Amino acid sequence: MSGIVVWADGRLRDPAEPVLSAVDHGVTVGDGVFETCGVVDGSAFALTRHLARLVRSARGLGLEDPDLDAVRAGVADVLARPEGLGRVRVTVTAGLGPLGSGRTPGAQSVLVVAGPAAGPAPVRAVRVPWTRNERSAVAGLKTTSYAENVVALAAASRAGADEALLANTRGELCEGTGSNVFVERGGELLTPPLSSGCLAGITRELVLEWSAAAGLPVREAEPGELAFAVLDEVTAGAARLAISGSVRTFVPVVALDGVAVVAGEITRAAAEVYASRAALDVDP
Repeated sequence: MSGIVVWADGRLRDPAEPVLSAVDHGVTVGDGVFETCGVVDGSAFALTRHLARLVRSARGLGLEDPDLDAVRAGVADVLARPEGLGRVRVTVTAGLGPLGSGRTPGAQSVLVVAGPAAGPAPVRAVRVPWTRNERSAVAGLKTTSYAENVVALAAASRAGADEALLANTRGELCEGTGSNVFVERGGELLTPPLSSGCLAGITRELVLEWSAAAGLPVREAEPGELAFAVLDEVTAGAARLAISGSVRTFVPVVALDGVAVVAGEITRAAAEVYASRAALDVDP
């Protein structure tokens, strides 16, 4: 496992070394939460915001607050290792538990893993037929139960794309498998509201904050304002599309459902603002 650095139980481990029990609840039922940060100049980007969301996700699952001092120590240890690291992932599970969904209170499992990542690049996206459930018990939480995303992304890959876009059960545009989505139309750049069931992405948050500070017309859409069918406007050339994520940062979509599309003017401006602000502070 070239380029992978693993930290667990307070120390660095060989990447091939088993570090979780076969009955860890994160393994048996996906009872855990995680965060992924991009790595910039050897540091985890926006780590404080990511750790705050880690706590929110844990509370949403009913887990105890993670030990953030331990997490920060793990992040520091893995990033002190070889150069070439592009992402760092923090995973916290409920720890040892029964084989079913019931939970046994006990010590959490905490893992920190760093590894390489491709740099930001324009994205090819496709629509997939599955939906996000905006009323799910875990809507908006970054949990380790990622099977839906695996299936959707595999479908996108088979179609020659990099990302899959999903609607919610109300037929609204929601998000990608590992990204938030932005639509440029009518002289504005809009992103679905959190009520759509999408994740409160850290990059999404920064794009909204920094674009507003720069006077750009970028905002969160009103509930129901962005139907999934708005993507028809993108393929018709009447609207533009972009996505955001912690490793991808903020990038344009250059193909949707196999149709070539171009980046919008506001999208390009927002991307420039994001890049310039991100370069000034690794933990904004």
